[in-house]
Amino acid sequence: MQEISIGNKKVGPADSVFVIAEIGINHNGSLDAAKQLIEGAALAGCDAVKFQKRTPDLCVPESQRDIERDTPWGRMSYIDYRYRVEFGMKEYQEIDRYCRQQGILWFASCWDEEAVDFMEEFEPPCYKAASAALTDLPLLRKTRQTGRPLIVSTGMSTMEEIEGTVEELGCENLLIAHTNSTYPCPVEELNLNMIPALQAKYPSVPVGYSGHETGLPTTWAAVALGARFIERHVTLDRASWGSDQAASVEMPGLARLVSNIRDIEKALGDGVKRVYEGELAARKKLRRT
Repeated sequence: MQEISIGNKKVGPADSVFVIAEIGINHNGSLDAAKQLIEGAALAGCDAVKFQKRTPDLCVPESQRDIERDTPWGRMSYIDYRYRVEFGMKEYQEIDRYCRQQGILWFASCWDEEAVDFMEEFEPPCYKAASAALTDLPLLRKTRQTGRPLIVSTGMSTMEEIEGTVEELGCENLLIAHTNSTYPCPVEELNLNMIPALQAKYPSVPVGYSGHETGLPTTWAAVALGARFIERHVTLDRASWGSDQAASVEMPGLARLVSNIRDIEKALGDGVKRVYEGELAARKKLRRT
């Protein structure tokens, strides 16, 4: 497996699990909420936070733009809602400054080519392609042309689609995230054994897990199954308005998630059998021969 540098961190077979707190659009357009989530992720020991960047005029289909929906800011069209929760240059400049202050990396999932150009202004350490973009080859090629590491998510995708995308992109500087795109995802549909299956199919590519389930134990199980990076949505309040909030982790849970991931890493060891110093007294006392 190749070792990939993401900012000042490395993702590979001998490295600590790279933990990503996905803020996404759970900030609901509030820079203050975004900064609280950044601070919480840093305090929890996450390696990075991730946002989502869209150009609504390019991402929202014509047929959906004028559909009205109820929002915390009143009834508005879907296109107006998308602009309402989208951060611009001023907000991302402050996010960039604040993440540097907090000592945490940040990057984004870009949903269109203009969003990639926008994010390049900040020289992100990597990019993430959402599951919805796995078959969007023009967008993936645009992202690949930046030369930065690319994480591709595989939710809502067939194995044939994954194979086609990897063949198109090549394996260098590529990371693959197993995921299920149901929000929240029932535990019986997580299919965590896809993590070692993908690793066996692409041995040079770090494979990780992007979880959309409720609770933490299944994410810990992903680490035990070999996930080299973990991503979970984070929120200040799971009852907040928004489609991703219910499948997100609140700040106290995030601290437990990261702490226990680090314990699991230590507990897994290297697979080489040895007698530890702490066992010697019991060995001497209890062995008959």
